Amino acid sequence: MKIVRRIGASPRERGSMSGESCPDIFELSDGNFAVIGTEATAEFDTLLPADASRADYERIVIVSRETLVRAKDDIPDA
Repeated sequence: MKIVRRIGASPRERGSMSGESCPDIFELSDGNFAVIGTEATAEFDTLLPADASRADYERIVIVSRETLVRAKDDIPDA
């Protein structure tokens, strides 16, 4: 599996010159997406709605609103 492309603006385009705040979204060659975000599993695990669950190998990450909004036009409809 490989990263095919970035979804949305790069961290630099969003104003991160220091490299300290670099949430990012990538489309993978199998059609899935990889996300770089702030790890927040411990904080949000018990707050998930009753119809949501997380496997032991999954983590909850926070992606900034700007990152996701600027990725909107690049996310395929299907």
